[in-house]
This record gives sequence, structure tokens and C-alpha cells, in this order.
Amino acid sequence: MASSPTTEASAAPGDPAGAEQGALSHGLKQRHLSMIALGGVIGAGLFVGSGAGIAAAGPAIVVAFAVSGLLVMLVMRMLGEMSAAHPSSGSFSVHAERAFGPWAGFTAGWIFWVLLCVAVAVEAIAAAEIMLTWLPGTASWMWVAVFMATFCATNLASVRNFGEYEFWFAALKVFAIVAFLVVGVLAIAGLLPGSDAPGTANLTGNGGFFPNGADGLIVGLLASVFAYGGLETVTIAAAESKDPVRGVARAVRTAMWRIALFYVGSMVVIVTLIPWDETSLLSGPYAAVLDHIGVPAAGEVMKVVVLVALLSAMNANIYGASRMAFSLVRRGEGPALLGKVSGGVPRRAVLASSAFGFFAVLLSLWWPDSVFFWLLNMVGAAVLVVWAFIALAQLRTRRTLEREHPERLVVRMWAFPVLTWLALAAMAVIFVLMLRDAATRQQLFATGGLALALAAGGYLRQRAAARR
Repeated sequence: MASSPTTEASAAPGDPAGAEQGALSHGLKQRHLSMIALGGVIGAGLFVGSGAGIAAAGPAIVVAFAVSGLLVMLVMRMLGEMSAAHPSSGSFSVHAERAFGPWAGFTAGWIFWVLLCVAVAVEAIAAAEIMLTWLPGTASWMWVAVFMATFCATNLASVRNFGEYEFWFAALKVFAIVAFLVVGVLAIAGLLPGSDAPGTANLTGNGGFFPNGADGLIVGLLASVFAYGGLETVTIAAAESKDPVRGVARAVRTAMWRIALFYVGSMVVIVTLIPWDETSLLSGPYAAVLDHIGVPAAGEVMKVVVLVALLSAMNANIYGASRMAFSLVRRGEGPALLGKVSGGVPRRAVLASSAFGFFAVLLSLWWPDSVFFWLLNMVGAAVLVVWAFIALAQLRTRRTLEREHPERLVVRMWAFPVLTWLALAAMAVIFVLMLRDAATRQQLFATGGLALALAAGGYLRQRAAARR
């Protein structure tokens, strides 16, 4: 077991003086954390990206989301166990460092930071494209700049600002998807005016439940895995709440029904109501279903919902990236310049994360088919690398907690260590499946290259520090 790292400072709850002296504040309330956890599973990947998975897997996309959802539940349970025992804005990076040493925390933390910053750029570009459909005479870069500046300023002000934005963004997303599920169930039952119950025609017709066989299911499985990325943010945010242990425990314990209801439930409604090979599904399965059952202005309504989901993700990713960078710097694994805190906020880390995201936007304009495409591929499978670090760290950390601090095991991984090993085996299977397809193989090699470069750099830094 590696020695415990130096973790970042954190002010005592309700201690503004501590925030001024260089510690993070505890400005997030329980309602903020609850809604961040609830809305964190509802992103643009679900509203838009799931269309490609449906086109590949057909009705079997339900199986793909259920299987990947089970994996995510196990990962969140492992992360929740460690985060409840050791709350930290560095989350899994700190846990990896505790388990394996600074090189592991360095690798997991910086690969996650790059992932989030590039995701901010992608979300800003997508949000700008939606705005252009309403205001075609405007410029895309203008909307990107507006969104980036808005959420950078929000995160610079205070963590409570971030929490309030996310609370209302998440509330709107939850309302939208619950409304969709209610309308969908009514349509399936034939209770909507002018609609007939479809029965199982769309599930068994057009090639059956597995129209594209195992290959289609594999593509759908990979699409569903990447749609779950971002759930880790709630364990980062919990460190800045008044009761981080309770916040993490509640978020993790409710993860199962949230994933089952929002992801798997949505897929069941979609493939039951509309033929899986409808081309309109690719541009947005939720809007396609609502149009199919005759809901007025469904496309415009879903544009608003998707825009909110994109802006919510931007806000959360700038926050998550800044806290991860701050944690890394405070542990001596990044430029000390970014470690300064004022008003309870790591403002330099916020600015650096926002600047990297905006730079990635510029790369998409200058070199969309080369540098930016390479960046996208580089982080495509990064979420799996992060999950692997979480599982491996939990294997080592659990034994130490049981021996030295059993009272800290507020959240316990189910059937340890069997399910932890099963989750690692599932990740290994997904990595192998990614090697079968040219596009995902490129993602895997790019991400693997980044991870190896970071691991080598982190190990050399660790050796140099040991010599000093």
C-alpha cells in the first residue's frame, strides 16, 4: 500500500475565513448534490447520441444499455465506497494515489482533465449549432464565446453559483425525461388521443429484436458505455458540500434506479413506439418518437431540452476539470500557479480549464479533420481508463479500510471482491471489442498512448521526488 498523499486543503463547513486562506469552500447544499446526482445521468449523449446506438443494435439497444448500466452501477458503488471514506475534490485521482502512488493519481487525474476540457469544447460547438437554427444570421464562434464566458464566470464567482445553475438545469432535464416517459407509456398503452397501441410489432419486426446480430449489439454496447461518462462529477462536488459523506452515500445508493429509469426505460419506450430503422432517429431519438406519435412542435421542444443538457454539461465539466486540476496541483502533480484559491474558488484552475476548452474549439475551426479529430479520438475511451483506475484502487483500498478504519465504510461495494473483479473483466472485454472496429480501435490506441505517456511522466516525477 502506497503512503497517503498530501491532499488538498478544504475549509471547515461554514468557515469563510478558511476559504479566504486557500481552502475550498463548502457552499454546495444537499439539494444541489441530490439534483446534480439526478441530472448527471441525463446528458446530450442520451438525448442525441443514443440514436446511433439504436441504428446499429435495433431493439437490442435495451440490452446494451442494461448491460453497460450494470457496469456503471458497480463502478459508482466502488467510487462511492472510497469517496465516502475519503471525500476529496480529486475523487478517484486521490484514491488511485493512495492505492498505487503519485504516478497513478497523476495519470488518472490529468487524463480526466483532458477528457472534460475537450468535452466542454464539443458541447459548446453543439450548443452553438442549435442557436444557429434559431438565429441563422449569427456566427457560431460568437455563441461559443458567449457560452464559454458565461460558465467560466459562473464557476469563478462561487461554488454555490455552480450548484444553483446545475440545480435548475438538472430539474428541467429531469422534468423533460419524466414527461417523455409518461407520454411514451400512455402511447404504448394506446391511451393517447388518436394513437393505437403498437404492441410488440416494432420489437419483433424489421429483422427481429437482434436485427444486426452480435456485431450490431457490440456497436450499441460501446455507444451506451460512452453515454454514461460524467457520472463521476458528483463525487468531486460532494467534497464541497456541508456533509460530503452523506452526499456521496445518497448519490451512490440512488444510482441504480436512476440508470434503470432514465436510460433503460427511455430505450424501451423508443424502440417500442418507432421502428428502429427510421432515419429520423439519428438526428434525435426523443424528438423522432414525439413526432411519430403526433406531439405538436416536438422537434423545437427537444431542441430546447438538448440545449439545456449541453449547457449543463459545459457547466459541470468546467467545474469538474477545475477541481481536478486544483487537487492535482495541491498534491504537487501540476503547476503550482493553478493552486491558488480565493473566495473558496480555485479561480486560476477555472480559467485554465476554460482556456483549454476554448483552445480546443479553435482547433476545431483551424484543423477539424486532423488535430481536433485526434483530440476527440484521444479521449474517446478515456472514461474506461478512469473506471479501470477506480476498480483497481478499490481492490487495494478496501482491505486497508477494513483493517484500519472500518467505521469509514459507510458505503460498501456489493459482494467484494467478486463484483470488483467482474467489473474489471467486463472492462477488459470492452477494450477487446473496441479492437474489432477501425473507429473504436483508433480511439483505444490514442487514449492508450496518452495514458502511457502520463503514466511514464508521473513515474519519472515520483522517482525524482523520492531522490530529493
